Amino acid sequence: MKPSSSRTRRLTQAALIAAAYVVLTYLAALPGLAYLPVQFRFSEALTILPAYLPAAVPGLTVGCLLGNLFSSYGAADMVFGTLATLLAAVLTRALRRFRVKGIPLLSFLPPIVVNGVVVGAEITFLSPKGFVWGEFWATALSVGWSELLVLAILGLPLAILIQKNKALQKFLQ
Repeated sequence: MKPSSSRTRRLTQAALIAAAYVVLTYLAALPGLAYLPVQFRFSEALTILPAYLPAAVPGLTVGCLLGNLFSSYGAADMVFGTLATLLAAVLTRALRRFRVKGIPLLSFLPPIVVNGVVVGAEITFLSPKGFVWGEFWATALSVGWSELLVLAILGLPLAILIQKNKALQKFLQ
């Protein structure tokens, strides 16, 4: 594959992931599940993709930025939520080689921990009382727990599907 063709492919993959993230975030926002301390963003299932595809790192980052345009936390969520997604995606990519039966299980941890801590801190700072440690830990655990549930219910099946589907693996290369 020619270098320009490879760059075009990576850009296209990143754009598709960003678009999917935005659509899934907005779908979760319709019933009010996307922008609260308990967040069930369907889009977070895609946070496992950096373990398979480098283009997922910028794709998820741009997708999160656009997905947070309508967040009730405003510009803070666009900045800190996006930075959390970027950091989690980079760490997910870094842990991709640690696999159990072909599944990059350690790659599931960064989105849970990073989003729990960063988004938990963001929500706590923006609360009327300001930053209070007890509220931070409760919010961080709430965000992390909801991230864990989305990854267990949607992300793990996605990883298993990728692992078992050779055509999908080829597409992700």
